Amino acid sequence: MTRAQEIFERDEKYFAKAGRIPYYPLIIDHAHGAVLTDVDGKEYIDLLSSASSQNIGHTPERVVKAIQAQTEKMIHYTPAYMYHEPLAELAEKICSLSPGDFKKRVIFGLTGSDACDGIIKFARAYTGRPNVTSFTNAYHGSTYGSISLSAISLNMRRKIGPLLPGIHHIPFPDSYRGMFNSTEPNTVDEYLAPLKEMFEKYLPPEEVACIMLETIQGDGGLLEPVPGYFEALEKLCREHGILLAVDDIQQGMGRTGKWSSIEHFNFEPDLVAYGKSLAGGMPMSAIVGREDIMGSLDAPAHLFTMGANPVSCAAAVATLEMMEEDNLVEEAARKGEYAKTRMKAWENQHEFIGNVRGLGLSIGVDIVTDKQSKARDNDAALKICNRCYERGVVIIAVAGNVLRFQPPLVITDEELDQALTILEETFEELEQGKLEAYQVAGQGW
Repeated sequence: MTRAQEIFERDEKYFAKAGRIPYYPLIIDHAHGAVLTDVDGKEYIDLLSSASSQNIGHTPERVVKAIQAQTEKMIHYTPAYMYHEPLAELAEKICSLSPGDFKKRVIFGLTGSDACDGIIKFARAYTGRPNVTSFTNAYHGSTYGSISLSAISLNMRRKIGPLLPGIHHIPFPDSYRGMFNSTEPNTVDEYLAPLKEMFEKYLPPEEVACIMLETIQGDGGLLEPVPGYFEALEKLCREHGILLAVDDIQQGMGRTGKWSSIEHFNFEPDLVAYGKSLAGGMPMSAIVGREDIMGSLDAPAHLFTMGANPVSCAAAVATLEMMEEDNLVEEAARKGEYAKTRMKAWENQHEFIGNVRGLGLSIGVDIVTDKQSKARDNDAALKICNRCYERGVVIIAVAGNVLRFQPPLVITDEELDQALTILEETFEELEQGKLEAYQVAGQGW
């Protein structure tokens, strides 16, 4: 038995199945930059970035040194009772970077899920209203509040109800497909119509605390909104005193070629959730919001023993410094423009590529049976993923059929070209019927 087989069998024996979405048995030994190396020494170009939690790449020297230095001083003492300098430094830094021309406060947690839970708490506390609205296809996390906000997978809801009450969902303003299986996107007014009908018939707007959104729905398929929707939604919310909150956990931290994905749109949310890449891969989340909203709760309404761990805070400060000093946001925009230009040509070259969309290095490639029906081809998407894995490129499919292209922002131009070339060659193989052996049951979402 090889070392890889031995590790895989131990994992299969003891790790609960609810904790992993299986794609392929990649057992990573070490990683650097945009390259993963498995236990047998094979290298892979990483187009997933550990679910977009490694925007600055793997084991960046600056962050590694910050972690090492902080662990030598103090690994942890809970900020629930005491203070430490890395927290104060990070709090000031993230408040200054987060969008919004108003006074801000921040609070920290361990994962994006708890940040989304916290937004529910603060929105309800500040407004005195019970209801919160999010979108279909949303993924906000796995804790009870965040999973109640999510509407993407039946396995996130089976057997665990009742979920958090007072949560409602409306259609996401998908710019590729429309509502109710329509092949064409709807207009802004049409996408807003279900919410307005709810307000008129069974959901009093004066009892809605907050609307939570992803600017680009990540796990929902890298969905982009129709232009003008968020601006119209903000106007509607302001008319009714409803707060707007953004889950920027996946799309923030330079991923879209802006520090926050909100900067691509002309609206100003009241609350923003960050996570994933905030601390370079260390456990860390944050809620940044208007000062008065963040002051609506008193301790211990949203604190965690291990939250704002000094090692994670030090890693986050180093991460933000690295992003600024190495111009990683600008690099994400540059590399993303290059990649997307090359990828948009695929739409004309292959009948099964329905749409290439996204911002910066957050790009989705929609694999379809044909361009007219836009029917999702989940099997073809997984064949592509499996063949790329065999050839040393890590990519997965979300929403069943959408290739998730989110490499570390530090990926080199040469690595980017190599990965794109392998994808192109894999598409040719699919078209020629050479990937039938790459269909594996039980993979993906």
